[in-house]
Amino acid sequence: MSTFPVDSDTIGDLKPLNQVVLSLGSNMGDSLDILQGAVDLLSETPNLILVDLSAVYLTAPVGDLDQPDFYNLVVLGESILEPFVLLERCQAIERAFDRERIPSRPKGPRTLDIDLITVGSRTSQTEQLTLPHPRAHERAFVLVPWLDVEPTAQLPEGTVTDLISGMDTSGVRRLDVGLVKPGAGA
Repeated sequence: MSTFPVDSDTIGDLKPLNQVVLSLGSNMGDSLDILQGAVDLLSETPNLILVDLSAVYLTAPVGDLDQPDFYNLVVLGESILEPFVLLERCQAIERAFDRERIPSRPKGPRTLDIDLITVGSRTSQTEQLTLPHPRAHERAFVLVPWLDVEPTAQLPEGTVTDLISGMDTSGVRRLDVGLVKPGAGA
């Protein structure tokens, strides 16, 4: 019996299944309820399967320090969706939770922020989307939760473990609360 290489882009309607890493954050309103609602809506996204959720972390804001701490987590998923479709879905979910983009305060407080960190090995360099996320390797609030769900995680700049070892993580504190992955049961 011989094996044949399969190019999923050329056979029928098959599409490659990509690992998706999303970083979610909130520091306005009832952040834990908002994050759970966002996870619930992500789980309802056709052709996106939620694989795992990190713990929730309380993290110091970056850049604009005159705001409350953020609640952050990382969602690990699998999808056949194109990166721009995933981005549009994430932005629609942000809008559902009254996310406002204030040009004068791009790193200011927000009800919900969903960043697309990676989509498999896909890359993008457009005004709307850069993949992998251009600052993920510098952000402890992304890397520490990501390590919870994927100990072998890697970015072009190095392994998440190595990246974390070279940064200050004192502003990232794991909370004793978790969100429920839809379909996981009560």
